[in-house]
Amino acid sequence: MKTVIEQISEKLEAAFAACGYDQKYAKVSVSNRPDLCEFQCNGAMAAAKEYHKAPFMIADEVVAQLKQDEDFASIESVKPGFINIIVSGAYLADYVNTMARTEKFGFETGDAPKNVVVDYGGANAAKPLHVGHLRSAVIGESIKRIERYAGNTVTGDVHLGDWGLQMGQIIEELRDRKPELPYFDENFKGEYPTEAPFTIAELEEIYPAASAKCKTDDAFLARAHAATLKLQSGDPACTAIWKHIMNVSKADLKKNYDNLNVTFDLWKGESDAQPYIPDMVQSFVDQGIAYESQGALVVDIQEDTDTKELPPCIVRKSDGAALYATSDLATMVEREKLLHPDTYIYLADKRQELHFTQVFRVAKKAGIVKPETQMTFLGFGTMNGKDGKPFKTRSGGVMRLEHLIADINDAVYKKITENRTMDEEEAKKTAKIVGLAALKYGDLSNQASKDYVFDIERFASFEGNTGPYILYTIVRIKSILNKYIENGGDLKELRVNSEQSASEKSLELALVKFAEVIRAAYKDNAPHRICQYIYEISNAFNGFYHDTKILAESDASKQKGYIALISITKAILEQCIELLAIECPERM
Repeated sequence: MKTVIEQISEKLEAAFAACGYDQKYAKVSVSNRPDLCEFQCNGAMAAAKEYHKAPFMIADEVVAQLKQDEDFASIESVKPGFINIIVSGAYLADYVNTMARTEKFGFETGDAPKNVVVDYGGANAAKPLHVGHLRSAVIGESIKRIERYAGNTVTGDVHLGDWGLQMGQIIEELRDRKPELPYFDENFKGEYPTEAPFTIAELEEIYPAASAKCKTDDAFLARAHAATLKLQSGDPACTAIWKHIMNVSKADLKKNYDNLNVTFDLWKGESDAQPYIPDMVQSFVDQGIAYESQGALVVDIQEDTDTKELPPCIVRKSDGAALYATSDLATMVEREKLLHPDTYIYLADKRQELHFTQVFRVAKKAGIVKPETQMTFLGFGTMNGKDGKPFKTRSGGVMRLEHLIADINDAVYKKITENRTMDEEEAKKTAKIVGLAALKYGDLSNQASKDYVFDIERFASFEGNTGPYILYTIVRIKSILNKYIENGGDLKELRVNSEQSASEKSLELALVKFAEVIRAAYKDNAPHRICQYIYEISNAFNGFYHDTKILAESDASKQKGYIALISITKAILEQCIELLAIECPERM
C-alpha cells in the first residue's frame, strides 16, 4: 500500500510532467508549517534554476493542473513558489479505512526477504546483568522485532562471554574454597557430579573475589591462567566445572532477560567458535593476508578511501592466544555454515567501533562472508546519572539490572497507589508492566548512538513523553471501547467519518504516517523513530478525546465513526509498542 505522501507525489509528478517539467521536482513532504497546510512541495524553487523561470510561475502552472482533484480540499501556489496542500476529509477517511483492513496497516518494505543475524545482549557467564547491559538488550530486542515485522528471517544471538580468564579464576577460587571436590582429585576416575557445587549466589560471590585476588596475588593469577589453558585444551575436570558455571549462569541470565521481555533464539558463546579458529587462522596465512608483526599474527585493514590510519587486526597474539576479534571472526565462520545470513547487525557500546570495523573488513577480505553481505555495527551511547557520569549505585558501584528494575517498579507503584482504584496485588502486577515500559521507553526514545540521562522520576511520570503516558493512552482507549460494547455497541464493520473535526483530522493525519515511520525505523535501525511516532499519536488522540464526547454522542453514525477511529488508533499503538517489546496492562 502506497503511503499518503507517495500517492500525493504521484499526482504532483503527473502535474509537473504535464507542464513540461521534470518529475523529480515533485517531491512532497509533511508541512513544516501545519498552521498553513498539511503537505508541501517546494520543487518549483529548484526547477526555476533549470528552466530559467520564476518559481511562482512554475508553481502556478502545476497547481492549475490539480485544482479540480477532489482528493485535495485545497492546493495553492504561494510566493515565491511553494505549493501548499490540504487533503480532503473524504480522501483521508478512505485511506484510514483501507489501512484498518490491510495487513500491517499498509506497511511494506519493497525488499526481498533477508536472512538476518542480530548479535546483542553481550552478557558474560558467571556475572550478573548490570545497567551496562540494558541498552544492548533493549535496543537489540526492538531491532530484532522490527526486522521480523519487515518480513525477514531473524536469528537473535546473545553471544555469551564464556571462554576467557574469568573461567580459570573461578576454577582456582573454587579449588581454594572446596579442595575436597572430585574435580581437584588427580586420582579421581569416576563420573563427575551432575549437580553444580555452587548456587548462582555463590558463583556471583566467587568471581569478584577471584578477580580481586588476581590483582594482588601473582601466584593465584598464574594458576588462573594455567586453569584457563587447561580448560581450553579440553581438560575433563575443568570442562565439568565450566559446564556447571554455564548451566547455573544461563538459568539466571534467562530469568533476568525474561524480566526485561527480551528473548534470544540462540544462546551460543565464544566457546562455540573455538573449534573454527585454527583452520580459520591458517586460511588467513594461506591466502597471504596475515603476516607476523612483533611476534603476533595480523591482517591489514587499511583502505585507500580511509581518511585516518587504522591499525591492523591482531588475529593471534605472540603467545599463540586468540583475541576477541579472532573469536568474533570464528563466530561468523560458524554462522555462515549454519545460518547463511545476508545481513549481520551487531549491538555494542559505540566505543567498540574500531573493533567491529576491523572484524568486518577482515571478514570481507578473507572471504568469510560474501562481498554483498551487509554488516552493520550499531554503537550505542552511555546511560548516565543526573551528574552526567555513567549510572552508578549510591555507594558508587555498578548497579545490578534487577535492582534498577525494582527501583523503577517501586516508583511506578507509588504513583499508582496515590490514586488507587485496584487492590494491592493488581497494583503490583500493573506497576511491574508499567515500570518496565518506563525503563525501556526511557531508553528507546533516545537515538541509540547518543548518551542519555537516566531519571527515574521523569521516566515514571504519567505525563509527557514517557512509557506510562503511552500506556495510559492505550488503557484509556480500551476503557472507552469496553464501555461502548457494554452499552450494546459492535466493533465490526466500522468506518471512520469522512467529515471530521479539526482534532479528529489531526489524529487521522498522525495515523497515516505508520508505514512511512516503520519503514524509516527499519531502514535506519532506529526504534526512537517509533517512540516519536507513538508520542505524536498519543497527543493527537488525547486532543481528540478532550474535544469529543465519544460515548455521549447522540448521532449513532457519527459515534460509530469515532469508535472506528479510536479502534485503529489502539491497534496501531499496540503494534508499535510490541515492536519495542513493551506490554500494556488492562487498567492503570
